[in-house]
Amino acid sequence: MVILYIVIPVFIIYSILIIYFWMAWRSVPVYHPKAADAPVKISVIIPARNEEHTIGQLLEALREQTYPAPLFEVIVVDDHSEDNTAGIVRQFSFATLIQLKEDGINSYKKKAIETGINAATGDLIVTTDADCVPPASWLATMAAFRAEKESAFIAAPVVFKNNRSLLQVFQALDFITLQGITGAAVHRGFLSMCNGANLAYDKRVFTDVGGFTGIDAIASGDDMLLMHKIKSKYPERVHYLKSKDAIVSTRPMETWKDFFRQRIRWASKATVYKDKKITVVLTLVYLLNLCFLGLLVAGFISPVLWLYLLGLWVAKTLIEFPFVGGVASFFGKRSLLVYFFFFQPLHIAYTIISGLFGQFGSYQWKGRRVN
Repeated sequence: MVILYIVIPVFIIYSILIIYFWMAWRSVPVYHPKAADAPVKISVIIPARNEEHTIGQLLEALREQTYPAPLFEVIVVDDHSEDNTAGIVRQFSFATLIQLKEDGINSYKKKAIETGINAATGDLIVTTDADCVPPASWLATMAAFRAEKESAFIAAPVVFKNNRSLLQVFQALDFITLQGITGAAVHRGFLSMCNGANLAYDKRVFTDVGGFTGIDAIASGDDMLLMHKIKSKYPERVHYLKSKDAIVSTRPMETWKDFFRQRIRWASKATVYKDKKITVVLTLVYLLNLCFLGLLVAGFISPVLWLYLLGLWVAKTLIEFPFVGGVASFFGKRSLLVYFFFFQPLHIAYTIISGLFGQFGSYQWKGRRVN
């Protein structure tokens, strides 16, 4: 029963954290876009590698933007694609194609974004991924929000499209939870969290903080590590845009193998975050999930601990449900909540596995191995 002296305090602290995020998410005002008094020139930067099946859909969505066409440009930076990505981009006359020439680097995505920014003529940089689709109101909402809030950095919402398969439903539900934490944490100024699929920041601010200098040796982190640099210099000008008019949708991983590779890639940043509060939160979450594993193993010695394991499963679901439910409503995913209780073991298992393998130093992504 000694293990309970660890499990109970960890769960209590975790519960307080989840309640904090729930209250913080509810306090984020929903933004309703207005016409910007001084429209800003926007440069949309899209790093792309082997995206022939998705890049066309994104560019079609950008062509349909309600923001005036003369006020934004689209720059696609082709990261050594081995398919017809470049050929498809050339079919869209409004898009500028740049192809990376430099090889032998580790952080290809940062290099692609930096190359795009160097060629950009806009004052506001907006980044997204090549497998994303924004609504027609996306850029207009970004511009209006930036003008109203005088933002230096904007973290904006992302959602997974999903069918009814186990893998896609699980990813969609898991991801909206992460999005809720992002919105809550950014609004309260608690953590530097965001997703590179939907970001905006001033080009001048990017230059002021030295761009990716200092974090360019790290394969990932083009979003959160940059956000922390900007927040350190402009702490009052980092905002979360909670608006359905700005939600960018993206595709989930198509196989479990790709899913674990993605989450291992995300977990690989854990030891390099400059915002140490993130490290503390991630450690707490990982400890709670290890408690489940500990109770499972200890139950073979003392079977009564399996009852505590079941109780912890139920308690974790109950404490998280109001928060996840509120976020799911915003993203139009409330129907997924019927799976929430049953997905807990899967979520616990993948958290333990990806957290462990994410610290081993390298992973494979989009056909290349990075460190």
